[in-house]
Amino acid sequence: MEETARAHVIITGRVQGVFFRMETKRAADRIGVSGWVRNRPEGTVEAVFEGDKEKVEAAINWCRVGSPGSQVTDVAVTWKPFEGTHEHFEVTYF
Repeated sequence: MEETARAHVIITGRVQGVFFRMETKRAADRIGVSGWVRNRPEGTVEAVFEGDKEKVEAAINWCRVGSPGSQVTDVAVTWKPFEGTHEHFEVTYF
């Protein structure tokens, strides 16, 4: 049986204006996790990944590198109990 997980992630650096959200969605879809990603007003990107724990970890590792043109300086991860509330991964807005 797969272990499920939920991770709340804040990505810091040059992560806005470099297609970070769209590339995060592509990565999440390819990896097979659900959740969402959005820009935050202070210039960071926030995401939630849910699914198989190994896949969630792969999505987090992708965030450490980011999209072409981005410069990630920090990825803060908070692990949460799995909720299973997302059917797919989407780009959301404040």
